[in-house]
Parts: sequence; C-alpha cells; structure tokens
Amino acid sequence: MFYAAKFRALSSVAVAAFLCASAVSASAQPSDNLDKLGAFKTTGVTDIPTVPQTGRKVDAIKANLAKVKLPPGFKISLYALVPDARHIAVGPQGVVTFVGTRKNKVYAVTDRGKAGFAEEVKEFAPSVKFTIPNGVCFSKDGVLYIAEQNRVLSFPAAEFFYESPDIAVGQVVPQGELIPKEDESFNHTARVCRIGPDNKLYITLGQPFNVPAKDKLEGFAKAGIGGIIRMDQDGKNREVFAGGIRNSVGMDFNPKNGQLWFTDNQVDGMGDGIPPGELNRITQAGQNFGFPYYGGGKVRTVEYKADTPPANVVYPEVEMDAHAADLGMSFYTGKSFPAKYRGGIFSAQHGSWNRTEPVGARIMFTPLKADGSADKTEVFASGWLTSDGEYLGRPVDVEQLRDGSLLVSDDLAGALYRITYNGK
Repeated sequence: MFYAAKFRALSSVAVAAFLCASAVSASAQPSDNLDKLGAFKTTGVTDIPTVPQTGRKVDAIKANLAKVKLPPGFKISLYALVPDARHIAVGPQGVVTFVGTRKNKVYAVTDRGKAGFAEEVKEFAPSVKFTIPNGVCFSKDGVLYIAEQNRVLSFPAAEFFYESPDIAVGQVVPQGELIPKEDESFNHTARVCRIGPDNKLYITLGQPFNVPAKDKLEGFAKAGIGGIIRMDQDGKNREVFAGGIRNSVGMDFNPKNGQLWFTDNQVDGMGDGIPPGELNRITQAGQNFGFPYYGGGKVRTVEYKADTPPANVVYPEVEMDAHAADLGMSFYTGKSFPAKYRGGIFSAQHGSWNRTEPVGARIMFTPLKADGSADKTEVFASGWLTSDGEYLGRPVDVEQLRDGSLLVSDDLAGALYRITYNGK
C-alpha cells in the first residue's frame, strides 16, 4: 500500500495507523528518538537551529557569482545559505525546499514571501539523528523520503509539519538494512532517491571501492551495491533495477516516456583524460552498465581487462570529461526558460579532485533527440573554477522550482543559487 492512501487527508488517525505499522515491522531506534516519535510522544528537543542569511559570507558569495558565465538572458543569484548543501527536494506544494548533506543534518529552506530568495533556513527534524542524509525526494502526495548511508526514513506532510522539532516519521528501511552492515563505508555512501512513474522508490547504491575485488562482486550484485534498487514506498518488494554502476549520485525520470537517466562517476587513477564520466539511460529493468569491467565509457579497467564483460553491456548516452564528477541531474519541465531547454537535462559537475589540470565545477545541459536519446551536451553555467585551478564553488545538484527557475546546490560554499531567465 502506498502512502497516498495513508496520508491523503493528513488525518491523525491515518498517520497513527501507518506509524504503528512501521513500529511493528521496524526495530526500535531509541538513540534516534524514532520510538518516541512513532508513538506521537515528545522527545524533549525544543530548539530548532537556524542559519543566518546575512553577513560577510553573503557578500563574498555574491561577488563570486558575478564571475559565473551563463547564456544571454540568464541570471544567477544567491537563494540561501545552506551549510554543506547537497541534494535538493522541492516540495510539491511549493511551501518548503529540503536540502540533504553528507554529514548529519537536513535543512528546510523557505521563501515565505515568494521573493526569489530564502527568508528562513533551519534544521529539519532536529530530534532525529541522521547519518549522511544526502538523498531527499518527494512523492506526489507530499511524503518526504530521506535516504541515508544505511537507512531510509519517510516524513508524511513534511512541508506542513516541519515547523516542529518533533515530526511524524516512518522507517521504510530500518537502520542497517539498506546494505549489509559489513559493507558500510565512508566512501561512495551519498545516496540519491526518486519516486518513479510506477510509484516505486528508487535509490542509488554506490560501491565503496575505486575498483572492487572479484570476491566482492556476487554479494554486491545481490544487494544492489553498485546499482540502482527499487521498492514499494513502504519498503516491500525490493529488487535490483540496474547494475554495473560504480557510483551514481544523480538520477531522474524522463517525464515523456518514464525512462530513468543517471550520472555515474568513473574510475580514478587511470590518467587525466580517461575514463570519461557518464550520463546513462535505462530503457528496461535489469540492464548492466559495464562496471567494473569498464572504468567509464568503453575504457577497460586494468583489474578486469582479462575478464569477459557481461553480455549486452549498455554504454553511456553521453561521455563527459574525465573526472569532472557528474552528480545531480534533473529534466527541465518548466516554461520560463527558452524552448531549447524544455525537456532537456541539466546536470551538475562537482569538479575533479585528482586531475593535474582541474575540470568541472559547472552546470551542463543535454538536449534530447526526437527518439529520446541524448543530443550534444554543452556547458550551461561555469565560473566556479578559476583559471589557476581554485574552486570558488562546487555544484552538486540542480532542481526546478515551481516558477520554472533552477536551483543549484554548492557544498563548498554552503549555498543554494537560483538561475532565472529574463531575456526575450
């Protein structure tokens, strides 16, 4: 059963029924206050920390944004200061935007006056203890999902109940059950999530190594590590949707045909120019995208060069610059940008860390052809990487606001930016 039926009217009876069911199926997490919140009891947490939106940092970021290059008619501005800002989930009612991090906090960002910038940024659900809550996504009926390192939580009507430190919460995947606990790692554990056109919850599971040892492959494939998994919104009927993926930290569904596209970060240490980063398209469940036999594109890894790759490996739709670190992506469905951008893909490049000449730290745009495949990718926004290799910012995710403008997160500057079009 999906949450839509549970929370359609936001009735306390329905919420209570759902959370009681969650409490029965999930282990208690007293350190997280989940047992208390599941029983609608207060936790004793009363403070909701806020993030000041004024000061010298604001002036410095605005000065850096003046260096960002965009196509004619476009403008970029500071939307909010959000520490460690990573992936973005815009509320379907347009009330609040939620921002995940790779640390232990999620932030609620509010533009109450619809002025084009946030008036308030505060911690979301401070009575809940998060661990790498990078992945945030919404269902159409307003349930916020947060995919952590090794757990998935749900927050019904988060847009309307976020004002309190205590908030209704359910466990979709209890702590320690998203991946085997023995495979927990500090590396490649920033999950992303989306609700698909089939109303299922999709989650990326990066594998923790640069290139894994062969004795790890069978266990990883079974758990969906190095792939994308999907499940019902209550956590049931989990299955591996796609495999052969090194570390995807960005995905979105094409609204025209329901196909899932995703970015993938490729193997390090093979040189400045190889292997390429990837933008991929899944046309059917069960497809394999080649890793670890391929380090990126059609470049074979040293470790698996002598091994036969799986049959029918799917190669990327777009090969991006090597080591640019392609992360968040989304299809543009708005109408405020010129026609050439409608239906295309905006994606963020975080920027290289191990390249002798840094590359990335920019927003890319990929239009689609009439047959649904990728056309030529171009740079849409750049300037966060200076000519002498200094990062002024590192874009992570791109998401569309209801007015058709585009939000960009930056975990180096700790900010959200808003891109608008004022041309003709």
